[in-house]
Amino acid sequence: MKTKNIKQATFGGGCFWCTEAVFQELKGIEKVISGYSGGHVPGHPTYREICSGLTGHAEVVQITFDADTISYEDILVIFMTTHDPTTLNKQGADVGTQYRSVIYYHDENQKEIAEAVVKKVADYYDKKIVTEISPLDIFYKAEDSHQDYYRNNKEQGYCSFVIMPKLSKLRKLYSDKLK
Repeated sequence: MKTKNIKQATFGGGCFWCTEAVFQELKGIEKVISGYSGGHVPGHPTYREICSGLTGHAEVVQITFDADTISYEDILVIFMTTHDPTTLNKQGADVGTQYRSVIYYHDENQKEIAEAVVKKVADYYDKKIVTEISPLDIFYKAEDSHQDYYRNNKEQGYCSFVIMPKLSKLRKLYSDKLK
């Protein structure tokens, strides 16, 4: 039996419901957990506290993946092209530092790959990329109601109007990477 090459990646690209839904579609993704990272307030923050914008945390997803099936670089390219990395602290109607575009790297190799991918996709955009690249400090899992949000709430308006277009873009650009 083949052993998997399991790695983790942590990103924030606006609302974690959207980011989670994108990565759950990909081959090689073992698990996607919505959560919070990058804040300055000690202790496990709540969604309500995060939404205030006062804790400094970003809504993020922590992805567990098989690096022999999908590379960290591929995951980053998909991340960078399925949200708008040129808007500071904003994705669509979601505004605030909790919605910032951020890559939290787990080691120096991930940092180098992240910097290279941001450079590589820069020409794809008319505006300058503002995605933060920072070391992962602490990841806090979000409340259970935020896990598998799209899968559990497809009929909800936000899912129809915000998440579905992202998934359509994903399917068009990366059909070879889908489960």
